Amino acid sequence: MEKKWSIRLIQFAAIFGFIGTYLGSHMAGVMDYSLRPIHAHILLVGWLSVFAWGIFYQVFEIKYKKLVTIHSITAMVGAIGLTAGMWFYNLNPFNMNDTFILIFFIVGGMILLIAFFMFAVITFFTVPANSRK
Repeated sequence: MEKKWSIRLIQFAAIFGFIGTYLGSHMAGVMDYSLRPIHAHILLVGWLSVFAWGIFYQVFEIKYKKLVTIHSITAMVGAIGLTAGMWFYNLNPFNMNDTFILIFFIVGGMILLIAFFMFAVITFFTVPANSRK
């Protein structure tokens, strides 16, 4: 289970890494750095954190397999929700209702917070090396 989610998280992180570096190069090219917070969160949450979780699941075996699935899904939904919410909040590209945008941003951030908390819990449920197959 961990290996399957490991590669999924790493692939997801690679997409976020590409988006984040593209956004950074675009900002540098047009000399407009108004998207800096979004760029930073895409790279820190979507690339770095998700990639680290993918590597963790590649290296360690987790005692309760369902936690890996739940964590991975909340991590991906939270990363998308937070960064999209930041984009909507800062630019409102689709002229959406301000209340909807604020709730979207908050919910995305809360889902990501849950993912970080779940990961902290999961680290205490690793299978000891001498018990592995």
